Amino acid sequence: MLIYGDIRSGNCQKVKITADWLGLSYDWHPVDVVAGQTRAPAYLAINPMGQVPAVILDDGRVLAQSNAIIRYLAHGSALLPEDPYLQAKIDEWMFWEQYSHEPYIAVCRYQMKFLGKRREELEAWRLTRGEAALDLMDQELGRRPWLGGDRISVADIALLAYTRLAGEGGFDIAPRRNIANWISRCEAELGVESRH
Repeated sequence: MLIYGDIRSGNCQKVKITADWLGLSYDWHPVDVVAGQTRAPAYLAINPMGQVPAVILDDGRVLAQSNAIIRYLAHGSALLPEDPYLQAKIDEWMFWEQYSHEPYIAVCRYQMKFLGKRREELEAWRLTRGEAALDLMDQELGRRPWLGGDRISVADIALLAYTRLAGEGGFDIAPRRNIANWISRCEAELGVESRH
C-alpha cells in the first residue's frame, strides 16, 4: 500500500496511526501541502480532489478522504465493531468530525501554524464553533472513556488527530480534563508519542 500525505496534517496522521496500529505494511510518500504539491499534475492524477491523504491499495485502487480510508483499513479489526448499529454510532462521530470539528480546529491551526496568524486575527465565528466542538467532546467523554463504544475505535482516531493539535490553533485543552484524559488514553492505546 502507498500512502500519500503530509505528516503535519492531522488528516494524514489518522491514516498513519491506523495503519501502524493494525500493523499494515505501507510506503509513505510525502506530499507538501504548504508548498502546493497537492496541485501538481502527478498528484492530481492520483487524487483529482487535490487533497491529502490518498492511498493506493495493493490491488491498484485509490482511496481518498481520511475518514473513508481509516474506516476501510479498520474493516474486520477491533477498531470497527461488526454490529451495524455500533458502526453507525462510529460514523456519527466521524461525520461530525468533518463537519463540526475539523473546519474549526484544523483551519485555525493551519492559519496560526502555517500562515503565521495570531489568535486575534482568526475569524471569531470559527473560534466560537471550535470551542463549542471541544466542549461537546469534553461533555461526552465525561460519560464514557471512548467515543464510539466501550473500546477504542476509528471514531477516536478520527477525533484524536486534530484535537491533540488544538493548542496550535489557539484552543486550550487543559481545562477540559475529560478530553485531556482521553488524549492520554488514546496515545497510550495506539502507541502514539504524546503531544502534551
